[in-house]
Amino acid sequence: MTRILHTGDTHLGYRQYHRQARRADFLDAFDRVATDAIEDGVDAVVHAGDLFHDRQPALADIMGAMQVLGRLDDAGVPFLAIVGNHEAKRDRQWLDLFESMGLATRLGAEPVTVGDVDLYGLDFVPRSQRDGLEYAFDSGDAEHVALVTHGLFAPFDHGDWDAREVLAESAVEFDAMLLGDDHDPKTKRIEDPHEAWLTYCGSTERASAAEREERGYNLVVFDDGVDVRRRGLPSREFVFVAVELGEGEGTERVRQRIDQYDVEDAVVIVEITGEGGEVLPANVEEFGEDRGALVTRVNDRRERAEESELDVSFADPDDAVAERIGEMGLSAAARDLDETIRASKVADSNVADAVERGVETLLDEEDPGVFDPAEDSAAETEGESGEDQVTMEDYL
Repeated sequence: MTRILHTGDTHLGYRQYHRQARRADFLDAFDRVATDAIEDGVDAVVHAGDLFHDRQPALADIMGAMQVLGRLDDAGVPFLAIVGNHEAKRDRQWLDLFESMGLATRLGAEPVTVGDVDLYGLDFVPRSQRDGLEYAFDSGDAEHVALVTHGLFAPFDHGDWDAREVLAESAVEFDAMLLGDDHDPKTKRIEDPHEAWLTYCGSTERASAAEREERGYNLVVFDDGVDVRRRGLPSREFVFVAVELGEGEGTERVRQRIDQYDVEDAVVIVEITGEGGEVLPANVEEFGEDRGALVTRVNDRRERAEESELDVSFADPDDAVAERIGEMGLSAAARDLDETIRASKVADSNVADAVERGVETLLDEEDPGVFDPAEDSAAETEGESGEDQVTMEDYL
């Protein structure tokens, strides 16, 4: 029997709603996955793509990922993964860096055997490249065979690529496809072109208000057959407040509805329908945050709901960024990498590769203090509080 923890769509670095606390939530969720894997003694963690939210993750997000992967490595739990569409670069991937450090294995056409399962990988494939795709998977000899890949596959709803086509074209007969990209968990058993299980593990944190189901991952057990078991993860509370306004009702009615919920530290999503008068989103958002909500967002379905999603600042952006960088307590090494990204010391097309080379060089120096916060900057923020305050120590 082989037990695989199937996760994906961790989207590390996503600063949802422009809140630093939400960025930390995504890392915390990935860390909880690792904790579960270690405590449960699974045979491997398989990640089905979109480890990062962006192809140019910040240094803090890279170091956060390395910390979690290091915990798995110390516990002897292999981490095997493929590249999703959010993080994909033209050439060398961040996953390759982690593999070179012995923290991960990038799955591909050659089988990686875990217990009695041969695992293969197929990175996200854009539509324009699918017709000419060669399904050149090398044969293995394990009792079970699984493909890890990323994309929206039919026969699930909204699929733009038929998983049955992938199974039919592949010389290897897969027992299961462990999928990423769809943030809601789904599982199907199909019989054409042969019997196989298709399963999405879902995301580990809510990347949008549309993701109302519990977040989590799959435990896939290969024994006499394939058994997919769903496991939930604790996550920040999302409170959904529906308000149907009658004639003459407005902001005060919306406030009354919010008052009926416990919104402490929650993300509050207010949806307004019906008739009623004008509701100013800013007033509602301020009221929610006065009640202790992390963030409040208003979707007025009656008109121009999208306007409530905009955060507008009239401050000089360069001054604001410089001030924020000064508050972060970055080391000299981290500030140099930040300047590479933000100040465009190299051409845009080469930024990601330049940062990756910079990280590799710093890690090769084997100086444990290379990313320590600058003392002066750290002192400036000592004693201050706020959910947006971050130092490198938080991610090391």
